[in-house]
Amino acid sequence: MSDSPVPLDGSALVVGPSNVGKTRLTARALDRWIARHGTDGCVVLDFAPTVERDGEVLGGPLTQFTTVPEGVSNGVVDAHAPRSEGETDDEARALAAENAAAAFEALDAAPATPAAVFVNDATIALQADPDATGRLTDYCERADCAVLNAFESDELGVDSSVSENEVAGLDALRSWADRIVELS
Repeated sequence: MSDSPVPLDGSALVVGPSNVGKTRLTARALDRWIARHGTDGCVVLDFAPTVERDGEVLGGPLTQFTTVPEGVSNGVVDAHAPRSEGETDDEARALAAENAAAAFEALDAAPATPAAVFVNDATIALQADPDATGRLTDYCERADCAVLNAFESDELGVDSSVSENEVAGLDALRSWADRIVELS
């Protein structure tokens, strides 16, 4: 049996609301992969923005819980938090589009044949267009192991196009993943 609820084969999606341990669990899975297999072919796609709300930090990069070693392809996006930063739905959509462009630029720069892929805050890449889910999952399917995490909650609102796109992207990720790990 695995020493973590995230197996290191096939695809796993870790979901839950803010600050329940999605990023920490993904970092642990990354560390376990590297300890067992080394860094060759290991890809990190870190799309997570860091948001402060009511004095509490929400989200953030994998590096708050682990060090990504040399030899790992590390695509880090300086992402916006569209619903927090955009004052209107149009502004939030524009920020989401910037995030998606940066996320897919990082994906395009990653090795074509990954052994393992770890994606922090996967739906950031999908908030502008949930139809882009296939582009992300097609890449992850090339790997022996893919661990993605994603925000799943209505705590940031549901009445915006960014939220609607995020939910649609998350539904597509749920349908694709071999395993779902739900944190609460």
